[in-house]
Parts: sequence; C-alpha cells; structure tokens
Amino acid sequence: MSLRLHEIAEGRNRILNPFTDDKLELLGEVARLRPGTRQLDLACGKGEMLCRWADRHGVEGVGVDLSEVFLTAARARAAELAVQDRVRFEHGEAAAYLRTCAGRFDVVSCVGATWIGGGLRGTIELMLPKVEPGGILLVGEPYWISEPPPGAAEMLGFRREDFGTLGDTLDRFDAAGVELLEMVLADHDSWDRYVAGQWWTMSDWLAANPGDPDAGALRDMLDRSRRYHLRYGRQHMGWGVFVLRPVA
Repeated sequence: MSLRLHEIAEGRNRILNPFTDDKLELLGEVARLRPGTRQLDLACGKGEMLCRWADRHGVEGVGVDLSEVFLTAARARAAELAVQDRVRFEHGEAAAYLRTCAGRFDVVSCVGATWIGGGLRGTIELMLPKVEPGGILLVGEPYWISEPPPGAAEMLGFRREDFGTLGDTLDRFDAAGVELLEMVLADHDSWDRYVAGQWWTMSDWLAANPGDPDAGALRDMLDRSRRYHLRYGRQHMGWGVFVLRPVA
C-alpha cells in the first residue's frame, strides 16, 4: 500500500490501529505509566497514543513517522490537549531514527508497524538498545486466531508465516530476548470500528475524487479490505499490543 493511500484511508481516524479509546486507556494503565516517563513512539501515526498519555499520565517523549500528513495531525492534537511542551514529532524513517538518536527511553513503542525491522524479531532487536534499564517495549502485532484458508493472507499482501498464533508469538518474543509482561488485545468491535471507518472514508473520497490518478488503486484497496475482513479477518486474525521487558 502506498503512503498516500494509507493517508487517505486513515483520514478520519485518530487511532491508526484496531484499538478503541477504552483499549488505549487500558494499555496506558497496564504499562504502569507515571509522570516523567519518557517514551519513543516509532511509526507514531497521528500521535494519539503519545498525546493522550502525555495528557493523562504526564508522559514525555518523541514520535517518529514517515507521513507529514499524520505528523501535522499529531502536532495539532498536541496543541489541542496542551501537551506540546511534553511531546515532539519528527519526520523520518523509524529504523534510521533509532540508529542515530541519542539517549534511552523508559518506553519504546512500535504499535502495528513491525515492518520497520523486517518483522517482529528484527524490530525488537532495533528497539532494545534504546530501552532504559528497567524500561519496557510496547509492540503491536497481528496474530492468527485460527488457521486461515489458503490465499487469505496473500489477499492483503502478506504471507501466512509472517504472523503466528498467540503461542507462536510468545515463542518469537522468547527468541528475541524479551519477556512478556502484559497484553491488551483487540476484539471484533474494535476491529470493526477501525476497518469499517476506513471504508466510509475511502468511499467518500472516491465520490469526491473520481478522476484522481490513485482512484483505481484506492477502489481496489476498499474492495479487498471489505472482502478480507468479512470473509477472513474477523474469524482468523487477531491483533494486540504486548508489554515486553528485556531479559537480563
């Protein structure tokens, strides 16, 4: 998916993954955030997690994303919540930022974007050097609830083996040298709110921009999203954010 198509589809969403407001609040609670906690949020999207937690928990930190469209929304959200003195947003590729930024953080998060490191294990390996001793990682990742039919994964452009069951995901955490402490999982309702919200947004955009060069690609993306979610996604695919700690 091109960045522009992603920006269009997410036009009306604040949280750019299948989490409701309540689940985002729950994740902040189970992560045991406190005033002054420093967080680095990789592929931060519109910065809702960082801004909300700065407002609710007194978190401070940095968000990094490739999309100037999303970062403009993130900075506006920080101003809306009056937390712009606690958070800042940087434009760039997350893996490159990790290799060059100074210092460590109490929380390093990558929620729904483990492509930055070529998959779950590679992303965790990138994140670990930036975690303070005693700090945690927050990693958002899909998992298989049940075995998908042949071709289901490929319908959205990935492979069945890119993700595992929850048990497989635990094994991958162990192999990456991190301990699973907590987790908050999406449910059918949070998945529906996320993807169905995209459908309406994309449909409205297509009606308003029928001659746009990307209209055909977006129409195909909308059709595949509907068909995948209703035929396969609700039954076979889960998603969650996992709270991890480096193994000493």
